[in-house]
Amino acid sequence: MKSNNQTIITAIAIAIVGALILTLIPTLPSSISFALGAIAVGAALYFMQTPKEATPIDNTETSQSSKTLYVGNLPYRANETDVKNLFAEHGDVFAVRLMKDKRTGKRRGFGFVVMSSLDADSAIEQLNNKEYGQRTLKVREANEPKNADTDISETE
Repeated sequence: MKSNNQTIITAIAIAIVGALILTLIPTLPSSISFALGAIAVGAALYFMQTPKEATPIDNTETSQSSKTLYVGNLPYRANETDVKNLFAEHGDVFAVRLMKDKRTGKRRGFGFVVMSSLDADSAIEQLNNKEYGQRTLKVREANEPKNADTDISETE
């Protein structure tokens, strides 16, 4: 968007041009010339504005929403691809984040899977308490974090 200084300069320039036109047409009544000047300045200011960025419309009926699932008691050797493939059997998987310890870099045995809301409940039902890699998975809908400062970091 143009700065306020540019807008003021443009308005003054339009007013000067309008005044010159008025001196050339002295028979024009002052009320009509004032109205024409106001319309001209308004139109100039309108067209000087840059268009705002389009904001996406949040239409939940047409866009596919997602849910984040907590997955606990994962085998430490499991990686993102393994977990994605496991959950992909039950629906559309958008992202997988397995958590690592900041200091050691070792996996902590839990993570998060983002998948389609339509498929999430079915995945929870099918995978919770299921044995995977000689461990019993714990799968539920993830809670929103209460504190942004955590001792965990995302992998990759």
